[in-house]
Amino acid sequence: MVAPPWFELPPRGYGGIEAMCADLTDALVERGHDVTLIAAGRNGTRAHRMLRTYDLPQGPRLGEPLPEVLHAAAAGRLLDDLDVDVVHDHTLAGPLLARGRRVPTVVTTHGPLDGEPGDYYRHLGDSVHLVAISQSQRAQAPDLNWAGTVHNALRAADFPYRRDKEDWVFFLGRCTPDKGMHLAIDAAVAAGREIKLAAKCSEPAERAYFDSEIKPRLGPGVEWLGEVTGERKKRLLARARCLLFPLQWEEPFGMVMIEAMVCGTPVVTLRRGSVPEVVVDGVTGLVRDDAAELPDAIEQVASIDPRACRDHVIDHFQPQTMAAGYEAVYRQVLGATTPAPTTPLSSAPARQDMRPVA
Repeated sequence: MVAPPWFELPPRGYGGIEAMCADLTDALVERGHDVTLIAAGRNGTRAHRMLRTYDLPQGPRLGEPLPEVLHAAAAGRLLDDLDVDVVHDHTLAGPLLARGRRVPTVVTTHGPLDGEPGDYYRHLGDSVHLVAISQSQRAQAPDLNWAGTVHNALRAADFPYRRDKEDWVFFLGRCTPDKGMHLAIDAAVAAGREIKLAAKCSEPAERAYFDSEIKPRLGPGVEWLGEVTGERKKRLLARARCLLFPLQWEEPFGMVMIEAMVCGTPVVTLRRGSVPEVVVDGVTGLVRDDAAELPDAIEQVASIDPRACRDHVIDHFQPQTMAAGYEAVYRQVLGATTPAPTTPLSSAPARQDMRPVA
């Protein structure tokens, strides 16, 4: 399991890919697999062994090319000495080293596939076996060398469930136009509801969007919280009347949707990207085609049963379900015909951390 170099596993705050890698690693170990993790920083997973490329995660350098390239080079050298059946790479640069490798390389495509990202995977050809995180994402580039589609997941037990909701709506995400925070504010104001806004806003483009579109909309009933993580984020998700998620792009998979639903909080959203695969319209939220329909949906959301929201996540987006999906992919690329196990096979042995290599 090759994780990106930016955040530790599991991340203490921001780091969606790292959270997914940590949950998948633990679920595979619980199902009886021997997992070696290549990552940066501390090992908070149940992997049998960890090989570090950096002593400290490189999050402060996110966006620079060198940490990603050095991480890929170090991981490639480590993999030369490992006896493994499959390499599962979650990085961008790492798959460049897959051609000629004696074992198959599975790559999860965590981002959009239009333009240059899609061309990148086309050039890799059959040297990697790609896994989409939604059918919507896969449809962006159906010609790629797909091995399967597996939705992301979370551990329901890590999130609080609350049936009784407070009378305000919540926006959670990044401070970018494609997340539609300005539309969420407008919808809440039109519905006469208070809205709380929690978003990452640290990069120049994020601050520019905040200054031009969000700051002028702040005032009574529109509360800016900044970036929230950990237990505070979970408590806010559980208390809110609904999560407002007015997407403005074809997002491959919005983790915030399943985070809200597992807390018993329905999602009011627009029909973009993976939304129809994640939210059951009328059961776990309300899916609309136009932002003008959102204020009315905020009022109608009271008819959604919070228990149905949580049950939907437990039934479809748990790490064991995700791990079973990836098991099927691993067996497919190995040419195996043995059915994948559906129940945990063993408990995890003690962790083993290896010496840093960079």
